[in-house]
Amino acid sequence: MIASTASPAADFLAVKDVLLCPDPQQKIAGLRELLARWPTAGVPGGEDAVQPIAVPGRPERPLLVAPRALESRGLGTPVGRAVLVHAIAHIEFNAINLALDAVYRFRGMPEAYYRDWLGVAADEARHFELLAARLGELGFEYGEYPAHNGLWEAACRTDHSCLQRMALVPRVLEARGLDVTPAMIARLRHAGDAQTALILELILREEVAHVECGTRWFQYCCALDGVDAEATFLDLVRTHASASIRLPFNADARLRAGFTTGEQAGLERIAELHQGH
Repeated sequence: MIASTASPAADFLAVKDVLLCPDPQQKIAGLRELLARWPTAGVPGGEDAVQPIAVPGRPERPLLVAPRALESRGLGTPVGRAVLVHAIAHIEFNAINLALDAVYRFRGMPEAYYRDWLGVAADEARHFELLAARLGELGFEYGEYPAHNGLWEAACRTDHSCLQRMALVPRVLEARGLDVTPAMIARLRHAGDAQTALILELILREEVAHVECGTRWFQYCCALDGVDAEATFLDLVRTHASASIRLPFNADARLRAGFTTGEQAGLERIAELHQGH
């Protein structure tokens, strides 16, 4: 549970407590406690210095391995579907930590920024709970299969800059989910698993808003720095994340998430160049 806080000055410490909590159920309970009192807390204060967090709060399992070491299975069996659900549940659990870190790490932002990312954390927690419950219905549990640590590694690489975090995590890595989820839903329905497909449809709808949140605060950071958002975004992608840009895109979802036509055209060129190498 989160530490008891008597004033807004302690809020960043409370967020850190939840971020470092390793048990998923306790983390989610702590997050909900934090949300319940946040509207009256105002803009948070707290520690003078933000602490680096190399390892967030997470359970001992799943075992973390390199992405190439993960086994891919077809969706025609319960085990194959469980492996997919487990992989997405792991992404959603990491996304809770990413949203909490965005609150804890970047100080001096407007109150709306903190409310937005706490709201994203709450959505990701609900997604994780839905997926963990679905795993249970399939006869499995979270932690049973290996997973990778790519999302948190990206958080560590961008912990020095809110602008880079907003550009490279929600607008690159999480936006990738907008592209690939519709095909997953279609494959699940073809395999006869309408229940998991419905969960992914809900997640897809809400993830558009999460990526749009990244767009909004990326543009805010660019305005603060006096730089062109579109050019800055494409430069950051070319420098740090070209390998993560793959076609085809879910153009409609990306448009609703705030991507400009210029950004989309630039991303398509980056993807084509990378795939041509």
